[in-house]
Amino acid sequence: MEKTMIMTMKFTCIGKGHGAPCLPATKEDWEKLRREPWLAQMCARIEKGDDELKHRLPVWTPHCAEFKDNHRAIADAIKPLNRLMLDFDEKGHTDEICARLLEKSPLVPLLIEESVRRGTHVLVELPEGMTPEQAQELMQEATGFMPDAAVKDVSRCIYMVPEDHTKYVNPKLFEIYLGTDDTAFNKDTAGCAEKSSVSQNESCVNPCQKEFKGIPYTSIISEWWRRNGGEPAEGERNVKLHKLAVNLRAICDNKKEVLMQVMPRFGLSDAELKSVVDSACKEEPKGISKVMQGIIDALEFGINPDEIEDAEAVAEETGVKVNVKALPIGLKQSLVGVPVSMHMPTLVGIMPICGAYADGVEVEYCDGNIHHLGLMAIIRGEQASNKSVVKNAIDIWKRQFDEEDALARKREEEWKERKKGRKANEKAPEDPHVLIRQVPVTVSCSTLLKRFKNSGGHTLYSFGEELDTLRKTNGAGSWSSKYDIYRLSFDRGEWGQDYNSDAAESGVVKVAYNWTMLGTNGALRKCFKSDNIENGLSSRVMLAEMPDSSFSKMPKFGKRSAEDETKIQEAVTQLRSFTGVIDVPRLRKAIEAWVEEKRVEAAKDIDHVKDTYRKRAAVIGFRCGVIFHLLSGAARETKACLDFALMMAEYCLKQQIKAFGEALESQFVDARDECIRYGSNHSIFDQLSPAFTMDDLRSLKRGFCSEAGLRKIISRWYRDKWIEKTDKTHWKKLTM
Repeated sequence: MEKTMIMTMKFTCIGKGHGAPCLPATKEDWEKLRREPWLAQMCARIEKGDDELKHRLPVWTPHCAEFKDNHRAIADAIKPLNRLMLDFDEKGHTDEICARLLEKSPLVPLLIEESVRRGTHVLVELPEGMTPEQAQELMQEATGFMPDAAVKDVSRCIYMVPEDHTKYVNPKLFEIYLGTDDTAFNKDTAGCAEKSSVSQNESCVNPCQKEFKGIPYTSIISEWWRRNGGEPAEGERNVKLHKLAVNLRAICDNKKEVLMQVMPRFGLSDAELKSVVDSACKEEPKGISKVMQGIIDALEFGINPDEIEDAEAVAEETGVKVNVKALPIGLKQSLVGVPVSMHMPTLVGIMPICGAYADGVEVEYCDGNIHHLGLMAIIRGEQASNKSVVKNAIDIWKRQFDEEDALARKREEEWKERKKGRKANEKAPEDPHVLIRQVPVTVSCSTLLKRFKNSGGHTLYSFGEELDTLRKTNGAGSWSSKYDIYRLSFDRGEWGQDYNSDAAESGVVKVAYNWTMLGTNGALRKCFKSDNIENGLSSRVMLAEMPDSSFSKMPKFGKRSAEDETKIQEAVTQLRSFTGVIDVPRLRKAIEAWVEEKRVEAAKDIDHVKDTYRKRAAVIGFRCGVIFHLLSGAARETKACLDFALMMAEYCLKQQIKAFGEALESQFVDARDECIRYGSNHSIFDQLSPAFTMDDLRSLKRGFCSEAGLRKIISRWYRDKWIEKTDKTHWKKLTM
């Protein structure tokens, strides 16, 4: 290894504006600029709302000390630095972030400053071998705030701020590590200077150009070889490298210099590789090829590359795509070996048991009410549709319940035996009041009440493999009673029964009961008929549909490793460790925006089915997001957590409408107190001309709406300021 020395010299580059040349700068240059009165004045005006002025602020480059010809670009970086600038967007928290990092920071902070709009910039040393994403996760845990991922490549700049915005400066900020040839020293780039040291299948990569969308180029290239007959053999090297370069340049900005950094060499000299790259770049750019896009999508979402087409088909059908790579502990391992078309049914199936384990958690919802994690799920599909894939995952999740309940049931059985074997005049042994968390779905109401009374406030859980068995076991009366229990369990309502007999259990309890059931579409229709679809249970149940297996090839399932199963058990323990109120302000904000968006869609379409189901779909998505947040271990909700919650809410809404919408629609039509149009692909409101009359609205509804219903619709639009009245019979749309 070359000898290195540390020097205080030109540690960054400064430009007069975002597009101006960036000149190498010393500590004195940097500090002098930050003391300029005009800079403080500009920042004050920007903070007051003069946004256009921001683009005239000077900039500096925290990740590079020098660029070729002072041109701020990845390919022209001469002295890249192993540093990472983190940008925290939340305003007013700079002092808090600074205090936390100075007390205990996982990485060496070089600079902490308040940004122009009162966010926070934190520059840290990036340890060798650590990716920016890993550093961001560490800093998120340390600060409790989510950093923006934007400021991380070597060419990125940051706006200069006045000196009084600075909260902390480490003297190391002004030091850079130099080799004997006066170039920035880095293990990753050192090898590039020594052509002979590059192995046959290594890429010579600039440290700032290792990834595309967070995916290492080495991973992309490895998958490319797998899909294209493997690495080149003797005699086909140049042909295969040429084809790779043609496809790879689309994700290298079509730049030859970037390709030279990321391309594998297989023994080629610089001149030989340059010839291959030059030849590949002669062709007209055509954008990212289908094969390359498939590789990117698969690696970005953490799915088997062979399943990318299935993932696209599922996304097209359901409107959601599961980002496996972003899932936290437990959820990620639950999808190991599961075909991509069955990811959502598996996730939906395990959510209720996750909520049951986290039964010590309370959380404030968007409306200010306190919620527990009450969840119920039905996984539906025709016979032999592989619903067992969900059972296999749940079997691992419920092991801790199984072990604890086995001991409790043994104690209860011993008590029953002692009670049965006692003598006539002997006092009955005392009931041990054991805690049994898992109950069969066919449990009687009396036994269920007893389990609730002995639960100590814990949530009970059931898993049923056949929804039809439940329907047959529970007669009309019993099923009706179970409906009440299930509905109440969603929000821990009170339920009870009172019998003048010791043979049946009596009492009033708080209902905390989560469950997952598997069943056919026919069994679902029999359980939720048109005469009971309005009773509220249908909107409280999460649904997932198994993929249609008609005339399809046999799916391929993988196996979870012992390590995967251990991770799931760690996730269970983690969920059980949380108690008390968990604050999730970002999640509340995201769900509130989603449910409002669906309200507007429903109002425009006069779609009462969507309006009915959107409300509890939002609650369900919110609770799923809380589970994700608990498993992530992050101090605050991550973007991945918000994305997951919105995905679950969207999927839940679509599945409820698909399964129950037609039956609920018929109930609304029968009532005829509101006009209904279910399954509309375009908006009634949007179809109306800018100026319209009641007759125009009436003609669009084609007699499916009463006069009272029409007046109610007009009243709601007027209240929401979508329309205004222009004369006695005419209304005018307002710009929304």
